[in-house]
Amino acid sequence: MLQYLRVLFVCTPLVFFSGLYISNQPVSSLESANQQARAQRTRAHDDMCNSDPVSRWTPYGTLPAPVCRRPCRTDTAPRWGGDPVGLAVVACGPRLEETLTMLKSAVLFSRRDLHFHIFAEDELHAGFTHALESWPRRFGSRFLYSVYPISFPSENAREWKRLFKPCAAQRLFIPLILQHVDSVLYVDTDVLFLRAVEDVWRLLAEFNGTHVAAMAPEHEEPRIGWYNRFSRHPYHGHTGLNSGVMLMNMTRIRHTLFKNDVAAVSLRWADLLMPLLNKYKLNITWGDQDLLNIIFHYNPETVLVFPCHWNYRPDHCIYGSNCPPAERHGAYILHGNRGAYHDDRQPAFRAVYDVIQQFVFDEDPERGLLVPLEQKLRSAEHTYCGRVPHVFTKRLRQSVRELHTL
Repeated sequence: MLQYLRVLFVCTPLVFFSGLYISNQPVSSLESANQQARAQRTRAHDDMCNSDPVSRWTPYGTLPAPVCRRPCRTDTAPRWGGDPVGLAVVACGPRLEETLTMLKSAVLFSRRDLHFHIFAEDELHAGFTHALESWPRRFGSRFLYSVYPISFPSENAREWKRLFKPCAAQRLFIPLILQHVDSVLYVDTDVLFLRAVEDVWRLLAEFNGTHVAAMAPEHEEPRIGWYNRFSRHPYHGHTGLNSGVMLMNMTRIRHTLFKNDVAAVSLRWADLLMPLLNKYKLNITWGDQDLLNIIFHYNPETVLVFPCHWNYRPDHCIYGSNCPPAERHGAYILHGNRGAYHDDRQPAFRAVYDVIQQFVFDEDPERGLLVPLEQKLRSAEHTYCGRVPHVFTKRLRQSVRELHTL
């Protein structure tokens, strides 16, 4: 009996520590795998940003390597955790200042690292670089940026450039040019963020197995809708889609087969765009947005439609308020289309643009953003949009409050 007790006394610790070692093995392996994955993502990102500036091949010819920098930045890992949120924009002509104001609004409220993918005419590249490099270190450390030239299929470049506005059709080719990028949030230059960019980015988690993109309706009220009254081509849903804010899973866009009315079989994105343009170029008014509406008309299961306060435009208030989510929660993303920021027709929209454009980065956001905006909105009360000032301030006030918790 004594011998059995001695054996049990010796073996029990061995069994305990052996079990403890085995149970910890999966955790250690998982942690090691996560560290390796993070390191690979960081190295890949650094390679993309820091590689020698050489040209690279794309389906549309040879594209010069983009400028890719970390302004005022010494670290290589994302500050806020997770991979950077990709934000894409196309800027041509006199859109430099407007685009920079949009990027400024994105940086102000973001709690995640951002990566700006800026497609711009060559003469604008230096302006973007100079401005973004001059932003204070505290804000410059929150983002990376890549500047790309405008690039269309060489055999049809002139036709694409003349579609609607110069360079507007570039957005259609972003999934085919940025083949190393999985997803981006595309926005027009006349967009302003009143809520953190990553909040709209989270809508990617709501994509089902068929969704490739997410957009807001063109109109909430059919009686003032453009597509349902004037369109000469197919469009999505009852009132069409507005593409000024477009969340894209570009991996899915590149690989999905899209039903269409230009071929007897479903086609990939790269093979669909030119046939659509050839068929509808005499019938489309809004260029690339119309082509997107045609695509999603035949493939409604591939688009997630999000509420209007993620893409709030003058049409939502100039004839009376018709975006209920914005009434309840405030506008999350402001879209000043048709020049709303730059004339006196929509002073409420212009007020938001002016206060963000004039805001000094290190100033107190409540004193530098909210107070002047509320003052400016008082002078817009004679307009329909000015009669709903809380639409422009409610979410902004919450975003400013959240800045103090960072």
